Amino acid sequence: MKPVFTKYQIFLIVLLAFLQFTIVLDFMILSPMGVFVMKELKIATNQFGLVVSAYAFSAGISGILAAGFADKFDRKKFLLFFYAGFVIGTVLCGIAPNYDFLLMARIITGFFAGVISSISFAIIADLFTMEVRGRVMGLVMTAFAASQVAGLPIGMYFSTIWGWRAPFLMIAAIAGLSGVIALVYMEPIVGHLNQRTEKHPFTHLISTLGKGKYLPGFAATMLLPTGGYMLMPFGSAFTVHNMGIAPESLALIYMITGISSIVVGPIMGRISDAVGKYPVFAAGSIAAIPIVIYYTSLGATPLWFVITVNCVLFAAITSRIVSASALNSAVPEVQDRGAYMAISSSMQQVSGGVAAGVAGMIVVQAPSGYLIGYANLGYVVACTTFITVLMMYKVDRLVKGKAQALQGQSTPTPQFSEN
Repeated sequence: MKPVFTKYQIFLIVLLAFLQFTIVLDFMILSPMGVFVMKELKIATNQFGLVVSAYAFSAGISGILAAGFADKFDRKKFLLFFYAGFVIGTVLCGIAPNYDFLLMARIITGFFAGVISSISFAIIADLFTMEVRGRVMGLVMTAFAASQVAGLPIGMYFSTIWGWRAPFLMIAAIAGLSGVIALVYMEPIVGHLNQRTEKHPFTHLISTLGKGKYLPGFAATMLLPTGGYMLMPFGSAFTVHNMGIAPESLALIYMITGISSIVVGPIMGRISDAVGKYPVFAAGSIAAIPIVIYYTSLGATPLWFVITVNCVLFAAITSRIVSASALNSAVPEVQDRGAYMAISSSMQQVSGGVAAGVAGMIVVQAPSGYLIGYANLGYVVACTTFITVLMMYKVDRLVKGKAQALQGQSTPTPQFSEN
């Protein structure tokens, strides 16, 4: 039997997953350390929310600025340029002496990191067919889970020994090595250049933004990150102060949840290829809604139950991310793929930044550390999740219509005889 992927494709999947691992870990590491950062830098919840949202807004701006250029260069060079900037920004986070410096460092990091995922997704869409794209996305998206299994526990361990800045330096070292491997072994990706237009970058940006068939995809992807940006920044503080879980147990929670997600991600990718991307997305979303509402209203809770609920919730979230990413990658034409992905990523980051900022205003931390208003976030996330189910339905209709049109162009209309 012919293997599904070549050796180079397997290498590329692993490499993109590892690059994604460093990006995700850089973002996620701030959440479990939030309780320590707020204490050491003496900042309030709204200030910490600004640190998270500043990263997102910066990433959103860079996505828009990069969109016009995304289809005009070798994707490998484009990827490595932004990845190098990400490494520099992460180093700055690791040496931040105060709140203002940390805020500036997160802005720089977000500016470069915000484009990397969109470039990676464009590469996947360039090199892998829609029939296997779900499992590719499922494998690459294990980066989210791997960051919890390996990255977060190690980062938390380093932070207890050398302080919360140490994990950022660890990430920068790993990312630097990954960048060198990509530079040496990754092949140029220039197939899309054969179909590029000679439009000015700004014209290409406006043209991609203005295409009506892309609007449902843009609208749907704007709401997808709401849950993560609203719940994650204060997740560790909620777990410790509201659920009564010891801070030293946080690493165990993230590790076990991550292991379950590593198992679930590829499975959901295969299922989405087999039964359809949208059904998997809709099922994961509908399952997530009651879990989020229940989770955010919990009080003192046993550790085993917290871990169980986290595993179930992340299984639903993983199915949404994998299926939505695969489905959205089929929306743009080849000549617009990089720009479309960059714009989508930018919109996600900006909407996520708004969500983080709003979360910082909704949640208030009492002198005891107890978070007031966290349950309200659950209701907001549940509503946005339901809306995305409706929006992604339109995207699914668009993709299926596009596929049928291409099939009609490439194959003659079958003739049927009456018996």
